[in-house]
Amino acid sequence: MDNRKRVIVDFKKLTPEVLKLLVEAYPDGYDDDDIISFRNAAGERVECVEVLTEDTKYLVKISAKLEKTMADYDEDDYADFEDDDPEAVVDPFVGSENEEE
Repeated sequence: MDNRKRVIVDFKKLTPEVLKLLVEAYPDGYDDDDIISFRNAAGERVECVEVLTEDTKYLVKISAKLEKTMADYDEDDYADFEDDDPEAVVDPFVGSENEEE
């Protein structure tokens, strides 16, 4: 039985540590076979990709922001931040004309 803690992560809570795990797990991006879908408590459909650590199973919600951040990932961008700092990963669309609502 898998005794890992299960954590659902939205882009707003994405940390450098989890982002690095995602890029390592999906170096060429993820595809339909990697996506886990479920309905949340509000009945909304949620799509995630999974990354694992020794003690935690992360389900990271898929979004355009996540895809862009993974594609543009450079570990050096996060060198001045703690691995668990959710303020380190910035919205890639802020200040651009493609900004999500």
